[in-house]
Amino acid sequence: MKLSRGETIAQYIIVVVLAGMCLSVLYPFLYMLAISLNDGASAAKGGVYLWPKNFTLINYEIVLGNEIIRQSYLITIARTVIGTFGGLIVTLLVAFGLSYRGLPLRSTILGYILLTMLFNGGLVPFYIQLNNLGLVNTFWVYIFPGLFSVWNMFVMLKFIQGIPEALIESAELDGAGPVRTLVQIVIPLSQPMLAALGLFTAVGHWNDWFAGAFFVTRQNLIPVQTFLQQLLAAQDLSAVLGSNTNQEALARSSQMQNITLMSIKMAVVMVSAIPILCVYPFLQKYFVKGVLVGSVKG
Repeated sequence: MKLSRGETIAQYIIVVVLAGMCLSVLYPFLYMLAISLNDGASAAKGGVYLWPKNFTLINYEIVLGNEIIRQSYLITIARTVIGTFGGLIVTLLVAFGLSYRGLPLRSTILGYILLTMLFNGGLVPFYIQLNNLGLVNTFWVYIFPGLFSVWNMFVMLKFIQGIPEALIESAELDGAGPVRTLVQIVIPLSQPMLAALGLFTAVGHWNDWFAGAFFVTRQNLIPVQTFLQQLLAAQDLSAVLGSNTNQEALARSSQMQNITLMSIKMAVVMVSAIPILCVYPFLQKYFVKGVLVGSVKG
């Protein structure tokens, strides 16, 4: 269909606006990458925008050679993997159980679960509860409180209810019980939704700094995002390097005197952001489909 002159102009304007928005999002990322790959002292003088002036990898050598950061990465990876799979299992089981319309007190249970999403007891009662359960200052404080998401459960419930009842009824007529129905019918058909919810959950675990800052005081248990939050608040380089820095890397580097707090900060930001960014391209189609399913079938 041929577009009118006004429609053509409008499309060009839309393209220009969207391109400008993309650049506004992309530029800060490229700027941080350039600073992290640039000599710290040179970057402090200015003039680094999209490409490093004095290329160096010393910032990443220091960051990746720091024992605290490596431990923080292990904590973050472990909580992301365990928390994501655990959350998906709990969410799927609850949603599948509540999808049976003949379940006793089903409406009451759904109402109670919805109430917990709308209201909460606050941070202080939450902390007291975690302390009473013995979760404070343990790795499991990152896992157990986030195993169940009301929002994810309702999205999953709507998806399961959209599965044709004839499939489930035919399986039951063939003698399939709830477990077999879940494993052989519901889970295979729910893979796009599980991938989308898994991405939501994984990103939430990876980016969470709050739990490590308020519920953990042991340095060997903080996730990388909490370390980054502490790093951004630091005022001097010694607080960042500490005694766990890769001294061998520093000793064989003639650029030690050119390292600045800002260049180390940017390197940590890139190290913490790149892994989760690499996941998005592989799950993007499930991400979009999951959002559409959750909105249309609701």
